[in-house]
Amino acid sequence: MKKLIKYLPVLLIVAVFFTSCLPEEEVFDENLLIGKWRSGTEYYRYDAGGNGVTWDTADDVTEAEGQAYTWTLVKSELTHIHIIAMGGSVPKVYKVTQLTETTLRYEDDFDSYIYTKVVQ
Repeated sequence: MKKLIKYLPVLLIVAVFFTSCLPEEEVFDENLLIGKWRSGTEYYRYDAGGNGVTWDTADDVTEAEGQAYTWTLVKSELTHIHIIAMGGSVPKVYKVTQLTETTLRYEDDFDSYIYTKVVQ
């Protein structure tokens, strides 16, 4: 029993140290996301209220013909739910690594993406 009391403060200090070393998830301001973003010929438009449109000019698709999607940004988790014209939806989840007034970077398990805000 005396050994337990002797080591208890050490165990508490170690427990506090390890919980304080866990990395905090970064929180991004979704207002910075609102607008039109471009990477090469691919575009994403994020509208207020969680709606958006994506299109690729290399496929001869214009903004008006783009695919609709909904989006949410919670801390660093960006979710796109692409709405299929024939019904149904396709969810895609990304981790945002940088979001500024001019740069959007996010990644999934397979790739990373970099977009620049289109100035209008």
